[in-house]
Amino acid sequence: MTDVVKLPTGFGRLWTAQTVSSLGDGVTHAALPLLALTLTRDPMALAVVTAAGTLPWLLFGVLGGALVDRWDRRRTMWVADAARAALIAIAAAAAALDVLSIALLSALAFLLALGGLFFDTAATAYLPDLLGRDPALLERANSRLRGAQTAASGFAGPPAGSALFALGRAVPLLADAVSFALSALLIRSLPAVPRPTETTHASLLGQARAGAAYVFGDRLLLGLALRPAVGNIAFLAVETVLALFAHDRLGIGALGFGLLLTAEATGGLLGAGIAPFLGRRLGTGTALTCTAAVEGLAMLGLAAAPNPYAAGLALAVCGAGMGATMVLAPSLRQAIVPAHLMGRVASTSRMLAMCAAPLGAVLGGWLATAYDVRTPIYAAAGLLLTMTAVTATMTSNRRVEAALRGAAPVGPEPEDLAREGAPELV
Repeated sequence: MTDVVKLPTGFGRLWTAQTVSSLGDGVTHAALPLLALTLTRDPMALAVVTAAGTLPWLLFGVLGGALVDRWDRRRTMWVADAARAALIAIAAAAAALDVLSIALLSALAFLLALGGLFFDTAATAYLPDLLGRDPALLERANSRLRGAQTAASGFAGPPAGSALFALGRAVPLLADAVSFALSALLIRSLPAVPRPTETTHASLLGQARAGAAYVFGDRLLLGLALRPAVGNIAFLAVETVLALFAHDRLGIGALGFGLLLTAEATGGLLGAGIAPFLGRRLGTGTALTCTAAVEGLAMLGLAAAPNPYAAGLALAVCGAGMGATMVLAPSLRQAIVPAHLMGRVASTSRMLAMCAAPLGAVLGGWLATAYDVRTPIYAAAGLLLTMTAVTATMTSNRRVEAALRGAAPVGPEPEDLAREGAPELV
């Protein structure tokens, strides 16, 4: 019997819903910048649209997680997708009526990202409620979710968005609205799960602080959160100069640059697929350390790449490391975090990563201006390898195994643990 049939029927509906939604996300990811370009050529106005999509995580990340822990997670998911379908439909109507504006696009980007905050956090928290806390089962499920997301939003969605945009400004938006509506219907049909119980009745702000304290007070969870945060600094530094590096140092044009990005996405798909095997063979902690080291070494290879083929190989290897990490780390977090804290822990980790991203963009631009276009890539490699060394003991196999042994479906709030004198995981 293969491991596919071991996943319950409800997971198939969740997988389908997220795949359809990711396809729509890929369509909009390509269409929104094209829409903005039909309205203005002002770089600052375009930057406002981009920045609006990052603000919800920066402003409401931890509070959003606290709300998700208070609400029914399945309902949160389908309501968020239904709301996003309505928002996209309104924007499509505005585009068709030629009343679209930068202000409206910025508001749309903000509200879609806010819906994504609630959906993603609730989905992360719902998965262990649906499947249980077996790490191997969670790794298989996250591998399928991540692989489908990469294929839909990274491969199929963007070219479809560009093609649909050629048919009319409103067409890709309508397609995304349909994808959100279908996702909402599928998620609404998922089985209900009991809402996790709280052991305290703190205020919303108090619960948000407790969730953040839970992450910062546990070395394993802190290590899992530091990797994407430092990784975002490194990867955004590279992304800022990658097009310039490809043009000036590798001598490739727009088509070649697109192929470079495709190579990275292909590696990500492969990494997501082999992540469960790596976890079984090496242990989750060692596998995470290895994938982090692979990312850093791949960045070194990219910085030193003498031609586009070597650069494409380096990006594919880096993508594979990232894809595996993005399966293994969330699966481990879902297996060890108490159910009633899952939303807050997930949102705190995601917020740290989102806050770090702008630092990477600034760092990349400054290093390229002050030194050379390869310098940000070398700096990114150094950051990734340093982060690997720093977090290796924080996410070791011994620490992971201790956390899995101590995991319980429901646990007390961090302040309760402090009063009880609970020992730190070592």
